[in-house]
Amino acid sequence: MALSQTAHFALAVAFFGSLAFILGVIAENKKPPFGTPIPGKGVIVCSYPSDPTIALGILSVVCLFVSTAIGFVSVFYPYKGKPIEKKVLFQNTTLLVFFIIAMAVFALAEGMMMWATITEGLHLSRKVHHDLQTKCPTAKTGLFGGAAFLALDAALFWLVCQMLTQNVRADHFEEDDPKGDYGQVLATDYDTNGLGQAGGKV
Repeated sequence: MALSQTAHFALAVAFFGSLAFILGVIAENKKPPFGTPIPGKGVIVCSYPSDPTIALGILSVVCLFVSTAIGFVSVFYPYKGKPIEKKVLFQNTTLLVFFIIAMAVFALAEGMMMWATITEGLHLSRKVHHDLQTKCPTAKTGLFGGAAFLALDAALFWLVCQMLTQNVRADHFEEDDPKGDYGQVLATDYDTNGLGQAGGKV
């Protein structure tokens, strides 16, 4: 059975959001706690082991952006060719609140992941230090992991926004609930059969 437009959007948001989370967690685990200081003539040269932390951080940033872009589009997309105005969507207070939270969590996650990645890149590129007491630090521990969990939270909030959007659209276009129609048919058939049986006994 072919997936609906709603299911496609939901799967894409979940996939890229989960991928951003996984990449962020791996980046946190692969990141070395510090480098090795090598004394030089009046300087300290830091030697860092080769690791994929920066590449993983960049990929996580990209995946989170894609997940949010799809989530954003899923709210305003004209499902079944039926567009709906923004003011109608955001008259629903619950949708408005979750939309704002999703955007805020995305901004925080994206900012934290970029900060961790850029910081790690600066540490690895600036290896010569005149401070003879330096311990050759790397990006602060926990930044990649925290950003990863925020990325997953952002994806979940976008999924909630999509579900709320479907509810608002159903109310706005007065779309019938197939379960309700099915229940009404069963009730009608039951009453008809019951009356018929009662009439037969009389």
